[in-house]
Amino acid sequence: MHLAYPAVLSALLFCTGLYGVLARRNAILVLMSVELMLNAVNLNLVAFDVWLSKAARDTLHSGQALTLFTIAIAAAEIGIGLAIVLAVYRNRGTSDIDRLRDTAEGHEGGTPTGGAADEKAEATA
Repeated sequence: MHLAYPAVLSALLFCTGLYGVLARRNAILVLMSVELMLNAVNLNLVAFDVWLSKAARDTLHSGQALTLFTIAIAAAEIGIGLAIVLAVYRNRGTSDIDRLRDTAEGHEGGTPTGGAADEKAEATA
């Protein structure tokens, strides 16, 4: 198998994940898109490891070892990310990233005086 096939598939997966990160508003879909990007990197690591191992017989398969570390880090990232998303959803009632921009407590309703100060803050944001 040529190296071009997994490289093209990896590029397509990475671009799909990048689009998902940039275009989606739901935090869970953003986490899934990050997973797609990590899997694209894993595919590249394994493909280049196999390609380079054909050239040199005594290799350590470092691409496959890095892939295992990346899978472990991705699993931890998803576990912690989902825990954070669920905690934020319980507190705020939404997982929309645009609405969660201001995470400081007490700033959801604006200033106590309200009025023109809220409109000015929204206009500058």
